[in-house]
Amino acid sequence: MKSILLHVEDDEGMEARLQVAMDIARAHGSHITCLQVVSYEIFAPGDFYGSAMMAVIPQLKEAAGNFRKKIETDLANEDVQWEWQCYDGVATSKLLERSALNDLIVVGPRDVGQRVQAPSSMIAELALRTSVPVLVVPPETERLDPEAPILVAWNNSSEACAALRASVPLLRKSSKVFLASISEEKDRDRYDFPPVEGAQYLSRYGVHAEVLDIPRDGAHVSDALFAAAKARDCGLVVMGAYGHSRLAEFLLGGVTRKSLSEPQLPILLAH
Repeated sequence: MKSILLHVEDDEGMEARLQVAMDIARAHGSHITCLQVVSYEIFAPGDFYGSAMMAVIPQLKEAAGNFRKKIETDLANEDVQWEWQCYDGVATSKLLERSALNDLIVVGPRDVGQRVQAPSSMIAELALRTSVPVLVVPPETERLDPEAPILVAWNNSSEACAALRASVPLLRKSSKVFLASISEEKDRDRYDFPPVEGAQYLSRYGVHAEVLDIPRDGAHVSDALFAAAKARDCGLVVMGAYGHSRLAEFLLGGVTRKSLSEPQLPILLAH
């Protein structure tokens, strides 16, 4: 993971994802591209000629410039390689576009201005439309210890396999890897890729994975996964993103949707 694409936005989670991006960069010798997108999509009822929008654009540009100076000042004191890219437009579109030559996208769990507990539409679009893994960092995250244990959620699917492959660089640094399955009625006849095959795949990279069968005990699958991860002092959960790119925010699978609505640890997603 030599190239990290970091979404820059003046929100409550910026400090957390900046810290996590730097933690990964130090561990892997990575370069961070700070991507700032200034959106002028302002809804002004009755503003048929755009006069209200034109009046506020200078304020938005000034605020974006001030925030850039703040983050650049912070980065100047850190021992990581970085660059800054700033565009006008829509953040999701630019992240998708610029992801082509990056190994990891780092984002927060909420869209700008989002108040309700629901999956970010941006995360859904990124996870389901790009081949690059997406790391979702909750605002309360203080850092990501590269040697902390990692839990990989496993349900025998091709999406779980994609997430496993995408996370190998991180798994190789981890002190312990857990391949965790939660048996559900609908999965009983599904034997596409049993956990042992995932463990065998990792062994070829020198990664030993402990296979777990986690009891659900009436809890939601995502809650059971996070509980198992926390009980084992994991710093990261890896999971496949299930769904379809068309209207992605509505078509994420149930476990993915629930996990992103209430993320309790950083989550690495791949599809």
